[in-house]
Amino acid sequence: MPHEEYTRRLSERRREVNRLVQVSERISQGRLATFAVGVGLWWFVIRPELLSALWLLVPVVTFVGLVLAHERVRRASRLAARSVNFYERGLARLEDRWIGLGEEGLRFITPSHPYAQDLDLFGRGSLFALLCTARTQGGEQTLADWLRAPAAPDEIRARQAAVDELRRRIDLREQLALRGEDVRASVHPEILIAWAQTPVQVNALKRTRLVMFGLALANVATLIGWLRFGLSPLLFVAALVVSGMWSARLRTALQHILAGVAQAERDLPLLAEILGCFEAERFMCPKLTQLWAALDTNGIPPSRQIARLGRLINLLESGKNQIFIPIAALILWPVQIGLAIEAWRRETGASIARWLAAMGELEALGAVAGYAYEHPADPFPEIVTDATCFVGEELGHPLIPDARCVRNSVQLEPPLQVLVVSGSNMSGKSTLLRTVGINAVLAFAGAPVRAQCLRLSPLAIGATLRIQDSLQEGSSRFYAEVTRLGQLLTLAKGSVPLLFLLDEILHGTNSHDRQVGAEAIVRGFIECGAIGLVTTHDLALVRIAETLAPRAVNVCFEDQFENGALKFDYRMRPGVVQKSNALALMRSVGLEV
Repeated sequence: MPHEEYTRRLSERRREVNRLVQVSERISQGRLATFAVGVGLWWFVIRPELLSALWLLVPVVTFVGLVLAHERVRRASRLAARSVNFYERGLARLEDRWIGLGEEGLRFITPSHPYAQDLDLFGRGSLFALLCTARTQGGEQTLADWLRAPAAPDEIRARQAAVDELRRRIDLREQLALRGEDVRASVHPEILIAWAQTPVQVNALKRTRLVMFGLALANVATLIGWLRFGLSPLLFVAALVVSGMWSARLRTALQHILAGVAQAERDLPLLAEILGCFEAERFMCPKLTQLWAALDTNGIPPSRQIARLGRLINLLESGKNQIFIPIAALILWPVQIGLAIEAWRRETGASIARWLAAMGELEALGAVAGYAYEHPADPFPEIVTDATCFVGEELGHPLIPDARCVRNSVQLEPPLQVLVVSGSNMSGKSTLLRTVGINAVLAFAGAPVRAQCLRLSPLAIGATLRIQDSLQEGSSRFYAEVTRLGQLLTLAKGSVPLLFLLDEILHGTNSHDRQVGAEAIVRGFIECGAIGLVTTHDLALVRIAETLAPRAVNVCFEDQFENGALKFDYRMRPGVVQKSNALALMRSVGLEV
C-alpha cells in the first residue's frame, strides 16, 4: 500500500540524514585536528635541523582530502533531506494534509479559459497543486497544458499505458525530485532554445576551422623558427597580422555565438542530470519508448552531448588565465574554442528543444503516475467514440477527502443529453457539476478518475461556476455570464461535442427573461449535440426538462431542517425538489423573516 511504502522509505531516509550529519561532524573535527597538526609541524619545520618541510605535505594532503570528502557528504546530506521532503509530501497527500504544500500554478490562470477557474484547476487547494510533482518549468507547463486542453483518444490511451508503467517506479520519481530542485530554479527553456536556434553565424565552418588551425600552427612555427633557427622575425609578425585579421573578421560572429554560452553553462549540466534519470531507464509501452528515443542524438545520449559542450566551455574559460593568456593569443585559443562551440551548436543545438519537450512530457507523466500510485482504487476511464456520452458510476470529487466525499452516478447518453439539477442552497448542486467536470479533465489528461468506473467520449468542456463581475472592465456578473455562454455555444458548434456545466443559469435577471432565455440556451446546446448539466433553485426552470424530454430529465438534491439546523445527505435523486430552505437558513442565523 502507498502509505506503508512511503512510511518505510521516509524512515530509511531520515536515518540516512542522521548518519550523514554525524559523518559531517566527524569530518569537521578531523579538519580541525589536521589543521592543528599542520600548525604544530610548521613550528618544528621552521626550527633548524628538526624536521624537513616535506612533512608538511602530510597534513596539507590530508586536509585537502577531508575538504573534498566533506563536500561530497554535504551534497549527499542535501539529497537525503530532499528525499525526506519528497516522502513527507507524499504522506501529506495521502493523509489529506497537502493543501498549501504544492506548486499552485497561478501563472497558468487565464480568465477567458472556459473551465480552468470554474473547476479549480489552479491555485491553492487545486487539482494542479495535488497532481504536480514536476520539478522543472517544462514539466509544470506540460502538465498545465494537459489539464487545460483535452487530448485526442489515441493520445489519452497512450498516456494511460505510460502512467500505468510509471506508477510503480517510485525510485525514478524520487530521483527526479532530488535533481530537479535546482533545475526548476535555474533552467530557462526559452533562453536555451533561443540560443540553440540562433541563425548560422559562420559560413563554411569546417573550412574556417581549418584555416584558423593552420594560422595557429603558422604562429607557433614562425616563433620557433625565429627563436631557434634564426628565421626573420618579420615572418612571425606577418603570421600574427594575418591571424589577427582573420580573428577580427570573426569577432562579431563569435560574440553572437558566445552570448548565450554563459546561460547554457549554468542550465545544461542541470538539464543533463535530470535527463540522465530517464536515460538509465528502459521502458516497454510505446509512449515512453518514443519519448526515450527522442532523447537520443546520433546514437549519443544527451548527458554525454552536454558533457562535451561543458568541456568546451571549460576550455574557453581556461583561456582567461593570466599565465595562459599569451599562449592563448598565440594559438588563437578563444577563436578555436568558439568555433568548436558553434560546431556543437549546429550539430546538437536543434536537439535541445526536443530534449526539453520530451523531458516536460516525461515529468508530466511522472506526476500523473504518482497520483495513480497514491490512489490505487481509482480506475482509468474508458474512452469511446461511437456516441456522445458521459456515464460515471459513483463519481467523487478528487479534491474532497474520501471520508467526506459523497459519490453520485451520472448518466448522459443517447437519447438523454441534459440533467436539470434542482435543489436548495448548499445541497450539493455545484459540487456535482465540479465533480463531473474535474473527472472529465482527469480523464482527458490520461489520469485515473475518482469513480467506480467512467465511460466517456471525446468532449470539449465549458462551465459557468465562477462567473464574476469586473470593476476594471465595467461588466456586470450577468454580462460576464452571457459572454461565457456565447463562448460555450461557439465551442458547441465545433468538431468536438461540448460538455457544458451551467450553475444557476441566468440568475442575474428577472424570472420571465430567465425562463425564456435558459430554455433557449439549453435547446441551442442540445441542437448542437452537446451534453451537460444545468443547476437551479428556481423551480420555474425545471419545466425545461419537461419541454425538452426525453433529451432532458429532472434530478434533485434535498435537505432536512431538524432542531434548528439544516442537514444534507448530498445524494442526487430523480425528480424535482419540492421545497426551499432559504427562509429556514435565514432564520437559523438570526434574521427575522
